[in-house]
Amino acid sequence: MARTVTPIPATRNKFSSKTLTTNSKKRVAAYARVSTDMDEQFTSFELQVEYYTQFINKNKDWKFVKVYKDEGISGTSASGRPGFQKMIKDALDGKIDLIITKSVSRFARNTLDSLTTIRQLKEKGVEVYFEKENVWSLDSKGEFMLTLMASFAQEESRSISDNIRWSVNKKFENGKFSLPYKCFLGYERGPDGLPVVNEEQAVTVRKIFMRYLAGFSPKSIAKSLEQDGDLAPKGGQRWSETTVASILRNEKYAGNAILQKHYTIDFLDKKKRTNNGEVTKYYVNDSHEAIVSQEVFDLVQKEIVERRTSVHASYATSLFSGKVRCGECGGFFGAKVWHSTDQYRRTIYRCNKKYGNKEVCSTGHITEDKLKVTFMKAAGQLLDNRKTVIKNLEFIKDKLFSTSELEQERDSLEVEIEITKELYRRCISAAPIKDASGLDAVQVKYQSMLTRRDEIREEIVSRKNRRIGLDRYLRTLKETELQTTEFSEELFIGLVDHMTVYSRSSIGVTFRDGQEIRVNLTQMHNVYGMHNA
Repeated sequence: MARTVTPIPATRNKFSSKTLTTNSKKRVAAYARVSTDMDEQFTSFELQVEYYTQFINKNKDWKFVKVYKDEGISGTSASGRPGFQKMIKDALDGKIDLIITKSVSRFARNTLDSLTTIRQLKEKGVEVYFEKENVWSLDSKGEFMLTLMASFAQEESRSISDNIRWSVNKKFENGKFSLPYKCFLGYERGPDGLPVVNEEQAVTVRKIFMRYLAGFSPKSIAKSLEQDGDLAPKGGQRWSETTVASILRNEKYAGNAILQKHYTIDFLDKKKRTNNGEVTKYYVNDSHEAIVSQEVFDLVQKEIVERRTSVHASYATSLFSGKVRCGECGGFFGAKVWHSTDQYRRTIYRCNKKYGNKEVCSTGHITEDKLKVTFMKAAGQLLDNRKTVIKNLEFIKDKLFSTSELEQERDSLEVEIEITKELYRRCISAAPIKDASGLDAVQVKYQSMLTRRDEIREEIVSRKNRRIGLDRYLRTLKETELQTTEFSEELFIGLVDHMTVYSRSSIGVTFRDGQEIRVNLTQMHNVYGMHNA
């Protein structure tokens, strides 16, 4: 008898073991992604959605699910594409049988991501069709072709990344840069592409620097800016400690620019890392108009370091915190709130030691208005005599803060240290050592020179910083109008070292050059309408 062969049709999907239902339509979705405003075939998502909707609905055996999309997002990694991730989840959850996409490069430019995702879908019986290459992922040759094409797409992405990096580095080498103007307070893009000062926002920036030099912490500055109604970098009302600290450290506010502070580790995941010397940095001096002077910026950076390293660091909560001293006991005045819960609420300043010791300090409290009026009266007297003050300070400042002799001593010590180091090395290498006392003497001398060198370095830095402070004081004296009548935070910070309350009617103002001007408040009541509150 002749053999007969009867085929038994498959009833399950060979990839997913799902039961095959020949009468049901295949559920089809599409994926679209553009990383630029103009795609090579489609100019908008709307056109792509329309195209794929019509393409799927034309096939009577297909059932349209939806078009998943990502706009303006790089395809080098799947982790940053929410539309793509949602589509894969729906497919793995059994909601999709077929995915249509334009090309391998649209699906993924990362070979590993591409193959891993396709294999996950394959295990669930979900197929992917790449229209441009005419490749079906469940086809016998599909994975081989996809491996090659995904590799080509990845290399294309690497080439694009290298070209962009080269272009950016060339701009950095030429000192060209751009700022994220929408979230960068104080500047806007000029007609030549360079930053131009936005004067309205610059007022807030200067306020931040001045308040920090007055002793405020970034947290208290943020709080005071919200109270003043100053807008944050992105235009919001909320200020954070982090935002204030970032502004204080940014060299661009002094008119300079450090370029390539960060670099991309891998072109695939686009992760950035702080540049600590791994790649070249570029420093552009006087790259654009400054909002604060270099002296003010340098003083702030010095203050940041000192506060970070000081175990006794304290921060001001108001302009006068740490600036007002008691003439009786030497303690500092602190802000106190009276009637905090009713309509008579107000802030006064009182000696912090008034009730903290066995002997009660008899110095009375003082209001903020009195402190401001006292300063303006003393500043007026100082400005009346400013020509003499400026002349005397200009004459002595070079001698007072000269570092030339210290620098000569430091350089001589550096030479001696190297000679002593070599002598010590020779003593150690000499064998045998019969008398260790000579070696000990060399070591003691070496340590002594190191100690002295460190002292000299600290003194040089101290004198230079004091010179910067005095130069700022002189500049404030020269630039302030003689008839100034309104209290100014910047003027107060620039001129005043501290104030001393001797009594409620007598307050002294000590300026940064060391001179004190005492003000009798009793004589000022009628002029300023002051009272003894």
